[in-house]
Amino acid sequence: MLAVQCKMARVAIGWGVRDLAKEAGVSPDTIARLERGEELKASTIEAIRSALEAAGVEFIPENGGGAGVRLKLKRIVGTLKI
Repeated sequence: MLAVQCKMARVAIGWGVRDLAKEAGVSPDTIARLERGEELKASTIEAIRSALEAAGVEFIPENGGGAGVRLKLKRIVGTLKI
């Protein structure tokens, strides 16, 4: 997960830095450091990524158009809910 992907994902689901920190079990400063592009331990990045994925974010790898994020569609009893 790139720093910009973290910020895009967080904003897309309407979370502030503190919200993401709480869900990932890290400090708000850790989120800020990641979004500034500072290096973090792999396990910390994985915790942050997992929290975002649990909230409905999909990470898109670089495929010629640059890395990105999108929100998953949620299916509830045959009905699409976005």
